[in-house]
Amino acid sequence: MTVVQIMALAVVALGGGAVVAVSDPLRQVLLLSIYGVALALLFFAFQAPDVALSEIVVSALGLPLIILAALRKIRQHERSQDEDSGAR
Repeated sequence: MTVVQIMALAVVALGGGAVVAVSDPLRQVLLLSIYGVALALLFFAFQAPDVALSEIVVSALGLPLIILAALRKIRQHERSQDEDSGAR
């Protein structure tokens, strides 16, 4: 195992811990995206560039956008319920 691979493994381990440790959903999504890039670098270090490209698309771009859209929809729903209960 090379030094680059060991460093990539360490970055992925620290990134995964950071995603779990953060409690704010928006910060968690940001860290999840950074974690996806770290995983892509890990796959690239282990000579799997095709998997790295897939990881960038899915984990660094697609999944965070879907989660952000869901969080926005949830907050809109909560606001509309608050307005409805306040009008009564």
